[in-house]
Amino acid sequence: MLELLANSQKNYIHLLRISIFIVMAWIGGLKAFQYEADGIIPFVANSPFMSFFLHSNVSDTDNYKLHKNREGELIPENIEWHKANGTYAFSYGLGAVIIIIGILVLAGIWLPRAGLLGGLLTVGMSIVTLSFLITTPETWVPNLGGPDFGFPYLSAGGRLVIKDAIMLGAGLIIASDCAQKLLPKSY
Repeated sequence: MLELLANSQKNYIHLLRISIFIVMAWIGGLKAFQYEADGIIPFVANSPFMSFFLHSNVSDTDNYKLHKNREGELIPENIEWHKANGTYAFSYGLGAVIIIIGILVLAGIWLPRAGLLGGLLTVGMSIVTLSFLITTPETWVPNLGGPDFGFPYLSAGGRLVIKDAIMLGAGLIIASDCAQKLLPKSY
């Protein structure tokens, strides 16, 4: 069993590439839908890396809170605010970037340079996403009177974000594997 696992590492790295592609294509593709775009607004509005893409005064953090839609909710006034704010345009662009990263990672099976770039972009994306744990209040359970709130109690949003620690490691493995293929072999 140990020998089988040891000799299958190349195949497992390809499986990792395919897994990253599936996650990136799916999550990136969902960015084209209203509910997903509405859902990313707390992360984007609070991020020093992304907030400048929005049109609203993001220093007024309550502004986006007044226009949040829950998943599946359809409030026309909120949707109009998101359109004027640039939420949907940003989400479409972000989705396209995420899908491209996934394609680059998958292409690393055949094209090491593309895979290297995809792996490094996965690392960068993961670092930005993990920064939401610091910048986005919604990643922690709020103090609503219960005993469990704040750090270390992750909200649903925080649990979503922390998973990018795995993507960070996966991106580094993909980048490392592609870098090995690009280095000249020494005999």
